[in-house]
Amino acid sequence: MTLKDDLLRAAGRARTALPHGADRAARFFRHAALATGGFPNRAGQADLYYTVFGLLGLAAMGEPPPDPTARYLDTFADGATLDLVHLCSLARCWALLEGEPGAWRQACLTPLSRLAAFRSADGGFSHVPDAACGTAYGAFLALGAYEDLGNPLPDADRLADSLAGLRARDGGYANTPGAEAGGIPATAAAMVTLAAVGRPPDARAVDWLVAHRLPESGWPAAPGLPVADLLSTATALHALAATGAHLDTGREPCRAMVDGLATENGGYRGHSADTVTDCEYSFYGLLALGHLR
Repeated sequence: MTLKDDLLRAAGRARTALPHGADRAARFFRHAALATGGFPNRAGQADLYYTVFGLLGLAAMGEPPPDPTARYLDTFADGATLDLVHLCSLARCWALLEGEPGAWRQACLTPLSRLAAFRSADGGFSHVPDAACGTAYGAFLALGAYEDLGNPLPDADRLADSLAGLRARDGGYANTPGAEAGGIPATAAAMVTLAAVGRPPDARAVDWLVAHRLPESGWPAAPGLPVADLLSTATALHALAATGAHLDTGREPCRAMVDGLATENGGYRGHSADTVTDCEYSFYGLLALGHLR
């Protein structure tokens, strides 16, 4: 199972757990789609990164992609000018249009060579080409992109080994080597990537992640922050599920937090002080609920 398929399987379980039913969530993502075929960022502009989450949300709710999406993706050609995040986003978007792969996905040599340019000297992947060290987020993105392009990741063991250099001194993972403290999204990305390439569960990271859930809520972005957010909570839950860990005592507080971020339009806010819904956080709402079901 690919990283994409695992995300969809988990988020799809939210259909039976949504407080207002799956129809409202599906309607949110359908209405978010722009006439150009892309999905908007928080400024209302079409954005490949947010389009990934719009398409994921629709697919998780059993809905087809908007008709103009392929034309929107075609405007990026082979992705030769894109950075790592948006190149991987383009690969994911095409993979979500399985019935309409387009010439870009059929001739993917250029995207693959572009991905290779972001491989770091330690075997990981970085947002900066030819970097010495990769990042946990870069590893997760690149592995998913290779899967979405239908190609095995070269030297997967080197990728896994590179993540050891991102272990923070407190037991979590960071996006830079030698960090004192880990971050929740970085730790989750490392755990999911390691599981996907067949490494055994990282018990130390599991314990670290469980220990940093806020008692009456979910997870903050980093240890010591007072407010949980939906991205960190959803990715932490997804990482724990990937390693086979169980969340027992924290299930109800997490569920209450996620439900409290739901809005009448079927979307989700990112955290308690957020006033805007977008496709990214709304998909993370589905992902969290799917794991909490």
